[in-house]
Amino acid sequence: MGRYLLRRLLQLVPVFIGTTLLIYVLVWVMVPGDPFAGKCGERPCPPGFVAMMTEKFHLDQPWYVQYAHYMQNLFQGDFGTTFSGRSINDIIASAYPNTLKLALVALAIEAIIGLTAGVLSGLRRNGFLDNLVLVSTLFLIALPIFVIGFLLQWLLGVQWHIVEPTVSNEMRLSELIMPGFVLGSISMAYIARVARTSISENRRSDYVRTAIAKGLPMRRVVGVHLLRNSLIPVVTLLGTDLGALMGGAIVTEGIFNIKGIGGTVYRSITTKESATVVSIVVILVLVYLLMNLLVDLLYAALDPRIRYE
Repeated sequence: MGRYLLRRLLQLVPVFIGTTLLIYVLVWVMVPGDPFAGKCGERPCPPGFVAMMTEKFHLDQPWYVQYAHYMQNLFQGDFGTTFSGRSINDIIASAYPNTLKLALVALAIEAIIGLTAGVLSGLRRNGFLDNLVLVSTLFLIALPIFVIGFLLQWLLGVQWHIVEPTVSNEMRLSELIMPGFVLGSISMAYIARVARTSISENRRSDYVRTAIAKGLPMRRVVGVHLLRNSLIPVVTLLGTDLGALMGGAIVTEGIFNIKGIGGTVYRSITTKESATVVSIVVILVLVYLLMNLLVDLLYAALDPRIRYE
């Protein structure tokens, strides 16, 4: 296991460099227009300011030289500064925890509700509960996130006053339940369907019939034998979904007034702050890579037949 972990960590290095290079080229180099447009109000920026900023951000050098400077600062923990002089580290430090809290709440909601619905549906296939899960998950998949968000906000927050329609700056856990449900609704539907299919297939396996023939209680058969072997595809979805939730939170954050990285990325794109966009996406890439590694390690814990050497 230790040798495998070391090998996987070493494999992350070229993947990280390659993805950051692609992101840097797409966002920083290929963004059309003047990067200094609008930075000095309605008037064009003075030539001295443009020359100073061009030298500071190495805009007069080839893109690969710019990328080398960026990676050098990145490995030192410095994401750089915006054109206005604000540290990108401070921007990320103020926005990233909010999105991380929202994504973790959404991940917990989709795991608990989705897995429970999928297991119960798989155990009672073709019954009323199974049909209810299939219809409700299809409904969630068909509706866009912004429709679900506005609908729940209007019903639960404005009409029925069950929850607050927006999230305060304190971001209490009770305030994040509704936005978390909205953010994780589509993934929750997919997890329920994948868990249902996996439970239904593994229920007909020989080891399940053997456990039942031995007289084991059905709760132990499901909880120890059936569920453990059926969790692998679900864990794959959950592990890769954390980065997707954080990257796709821009709509949910806008609906519920959450000051996270989604709104930060949107404002950075509109103001052509490419350095901020690149830095936030780089963090999301790291989340994806580390979660994929964690999922691979969990495979061995869930299935004894999987061994890493």
